[in-house]
Amino acid sequence: MTGLRQALDDYLQLRRSLGHKLAEATWLLPDFVAFLDERGQTTVTVTAALAWVRAREGEVVTTVSPRRITAVRGFARYLSGIDPATEIPPLGLLPHGQRWRQPFIYSDADVTAVMGQADRLGPPLRAATYRTRVGLLAATGLRVGEAIKLDHDDIDWAEGVLRIRETKFDKSRLVPLDASSVDALRAYGNLRERDAPRPTDPSFFISRTRRRLIYAVVAPTFRQMVAGAGVGTDAPNLPRLHDLRHTFAVRTLLTWYRTGVDVQAKIPSLSTYLGHREPSSTYWYLSAAPELLALAAARRQGIGKAPRP
Repeated sequence: MTGLRQALDDYLQLRRSLGHKLAEATWLLPDFVAFLDERGQTTVTVTAALAWVRAREGEVVTTVSPRRITAVRGFARYLSGIDPATEIPPLGLLPHGQRWRQPFIYSDADVTAVMGQADRLGPPLRAATYRTRVGLLAATGLRVGEAIKLDHDDIDWAEGVLRIRETKFDKSRLVPLDASSVDALRAYGNLRERDAPRPTDPSFFISRTRRRLIYAVVAPTFRQMVAGAGVGTDAPNLPRLHDLRHTFAVRTLLTWYRTGVDVQAKIPSLSTYLGHREPSSTYWYLSAAPELLALAAARRQGIGKAPRP
């Protein structure tokens, strides 16, 4: 273990002992330290932090970029007491600009094409891990981190229900699955038991090292799958993994509007299913697709139920 890796383990352990959950630092900082190791760098510098952000996010600052710098800043403060050469990234280096980004709404064909790229990823278990994960996100609208945190014991096979534990806003919830999703998870579970019968931790989805996957690996792998499938090449914004959640919400709302369901009455149930803190967060999806916004406006004006396509 390198000096930085040991220092990171000590830092995370210290912060946890003080009551910090460190949800983002836990998956961001190991990737940052690995990046430094690859470059043969043993000291945290501002230049290295920015180079890491660019390597992972590209030249365009995303909403994740400043969170990466925030994680490094906390670690650097800790390291500065050990290594005086450590540079602490200043506040405002990458501003937290909340920009509205038009989500990419996947079609059924898009999702099928992306899942089909999993077979190019290598061994059968790794291919199945990403194929099943993408299918689960598309079918349930789970947050990416919720799927990553899913443990084997969180699946109620008899009832077909997922237990999502202490996720965003410290909320837990139950997510019912349809029969096809349960079958897909069971098939993956059987393959996992055959190819990796003694995983290192209880995670349902595991990496090639039999450990829980991390977002820093999952996100670029998904981008590789999307590029290989040729999905969204003409879209104004490249498809993201999180857009599968947007797609689930938008398509659910579209179905309700097209079939004349009382959407106002159903929104709270969708909000609970998605794990939103309040229904107002779910209403955001009304502006995520032009067709959905038009249907909502027509309903408000009393035009009546739109004809089915």
